[in-house]
Amino acid sequence: MGAALLDKLNPEQRAAATHGDSPLLVIAGAGTGKTNTLAHRVAHLVLQGVRPERVLLLTFSRRAALELTRRAQTIVGHAVTGSSGEAQVRLPWAGTFHSIANRLLRQYAAQVGLEPGFGVMDRGDSADLLDVSRQEAGLSSRERRFPRKDTCLAIYSHCVNTRLPLQATLAEAFPWCVEWEADLKLLFGRYVEAKLGQQVLDYDDLLLYWHALMQDETLARDVESRFDHVLVDEYQDTNTLQAGILLAMKPTGRGLCVVGDDAQSIYSFRAANVENIHEFPARFDPPATQVALERNYRSTQALSLIHI
Repeated sequence: MGAALLDKLNPEQRAAATHGDSPLLVIAGAGTGKTNTLAHRVAHLVLQGVRPERVLLLTFSRRAALELTRRAQTIVGHAVTGSSGEAQVRLPWAGTFHSIANRLLRQYAAQVGLEPGFGVMDRGDSADLLDVSRQEAGLSSRERRFPRKDTCLAIYSHCVNTRLPLQATLAEAFPWCVEWEADLKLLFGRYVEAKLGQQVLDYDDLLLYWHALMQDETLARDVESRFDHVLVDEYQDTNTLQAGILLAMKPTGRGLCVVGDDAQSIYSFRAANVENIHEFPARFDPPATQVALERNYRSTQALSLIHI
């Protein structure tokens, strides 16, 4: 990457963007140029000869993936042509955890017991199927009101993403539903049977099956061999299942870069586990390099406006 482009980064951003292959944790608070830094890192890898299709970029929204890809293309365009246009660089493996899981599972469907043409339900469809299972089990006609379908789905999702048994999930996150433990266990069993019968997955299953795929040593190494670098945005929002997938994919940490800020871990509904970011450096030997982005550009801009 040209010196002129690196000059636009502060020393910490530059260190993160040009880091080598060893595991890297970037602590980036709000307004510290996290997206710009991550885009520069992607561009740096491409300009250093890493093939774009061997870069896996994981985000929590499709919009974030598109924005990071667009910025990286612009940076590469500047470096290659010296113009402001975007280079013709495609990052085919940039997307959300769920979208990437969907694509990989299509390719490894047979190995995890799925048909290649399996369907994927959105949250609404999942709640409706769960409700049908509830009615068939006779749980909707109880004297005391059984938890609503959306609550049931939230409980099921929490179990899957935290890898906790139902009893622990109820005690930790849904104490008002503890009395329904036995019935919920019955309901979830019927729900799983219904999905298998229809060959459909819900969003949580996408991660669950990806995680299962990575527990097979041969398959895990095959997936790992596809990607030289794995970059993860908003790492503080990953749950136990997602962290397990990443560690199984890059057990030595080589080529793994995660970016996040434990102060921004707010998505508890997604069973986010902030300990993932706290424990990340010690997962590897030697420990992951840490770079902290501390200069807040939003505050600087706000102050300049105040002084006008």
